[in-house]
Amino acid sequence: MATTHHHYILFLFLTHTLSTLCFHEAHKKGGFSVKLIHRDSPMSPFHNPTETHFNQLSNAIHRSFNRVNHFYPKTKSSRQKTPQSVITSSQGEYLVKYSIGTPPFDAMGIADTGSDLIWSQCKPCQQCYNQTTPLFDPSKSATYEPVSCYSSMCNSLGQSYCYSDTEPNCEYTVSYGDGSHSQGNLALDTITLGSTTGSSVSFPKIPIGCGLNNAGTFDSKCSGIVGLGGGAVSLISQIGPSIDSKFSYCLVPLFEFNSTSKINFGENAVVEGPGTVSTPIIPGSFDTFYYLKLEGMSVGSKRIEFVDDSTSNEVKGNIIIDSGTTLTILLEKFYTKLEAEVEAHINLERVNSTDQILSLCYKSPPNNAIEVPIITAHFAGADIVLNSLNTFVSVSDDAMCFAFAPVASGSIFGNLAQMNHLVGYDLLRKTVSFKPTDCTKI
Repeated sequence: MATTHHHYILFLFLTHTLSTLCFHEAHKKGGFSVKLIHRDSPMSPFHNPTETHFNQLSNAIHRSFNRVNHFYPKTKSSRQKTPQSVITSSQGEYLVKYSIGTPPFDAMGIADTGSDLIWSQCKPCQQCYNQTTPLFDPSKSATYEPVSCYSSMCNSLGQSYCYSDTEPNCEYTVSYGDGSHSQGNLALDTITLGSTTGSSVSFPKIPIGCGLNNAGTFDSKCSGIVGLGGGAVSLISQIGPSIDSKFSYCLVPLFEFNSTSKINFGENAVVEGPGTVSTPIIPGSFDTFYYLKLEGMSVGSKRIEFVDDSTSNEVKGNIIIDSGTTLTILLEKFYTKLEAEVEAHINLERVNSTDQILSLCYKSPPNNAIEVPIITAHFAGADIVLNSLNTFVSVSDDAMCFAFAPVASGSIFGNLAQMNHLVGYDLLRKTVSFKPTDCTKI
């Protein structure tokens, strides 16, 4: 099975954050909530105490140039592949602690709202990247069931194979833009979400990829990927009946390590009450991705219409909402107008950013008390008000930059813009809802 190589599109930036799970009210029907631990938090296994916040932000920007190719592959040939074939191995914003099998075997995987399949490195591994924790051994799980390559589930995966009539097991491959890959067997097993301190919730017969040949830029501290996208084999779709097809999250401001972000499922995930606005999830090229329609943005009272030449005559999504991308990425023509309007509202000394990546940067005023205009993102039926914590980041002790970036094609609404909002996904109603919320207090 050959690895597919893809071209890269620059100017997509994400912060990898990691999550461990700590459940409260762990009743399936009643819903449950999970703490998300930021990648650079002292509670994270990836924490490096020698790095400053500026180092961490710079590293996150540099390691995430390829995320755009995940959502908007450049070539026609790559568009015909499944989403798994075009994601980069550095995707996702959270690390999820979960268990596979019976008895439960603890695993740690990158959670990704932009992919579907759950996969983990497995024994007997033919070729694996270095992993500091033990590998899952399917022979030790009483509930592990191989999936037949003739099954509808195998066919729904897209990149699946059947090599032998004597062993008609479904085999999968996922290939990444940087040459990383995972290949192995598709199976059903019990997935348990929980923590050492809280109750756990088990979901039987969830499709998993048992990776036997995995290589590339995966980190040794995690065992694979947990897909939270909208496709058929994602964790969200598979446990949908138990959680009423609803999940939400509330992301605390960057580097606020005294409190943690949360992701909620089921009844806990309902977003309602004063200030709540909702916009449709629009069917797109892949079921995996959450497409929305951005109509424009306002800087103060000045509105700039969003025109995507490729979609101007169609009613379709023109931006993907993604919790695994830090910056908001916009089409160059629109970004240029937006940046000019933001600049016109700010009376501070311009400086170059330390790494020359973010283009609109200012010398930080005392106490970083930068006065920036309110930016409102106008989605279909929903206006999202963005404050300074959503639109500017400190890149050094004396410089702050506009946390948006231009791209040649494809737009992404990133997680900085979503911080201090409760963001709810209802996959039955096909809506995303936003409610301004102090995420440090819930």
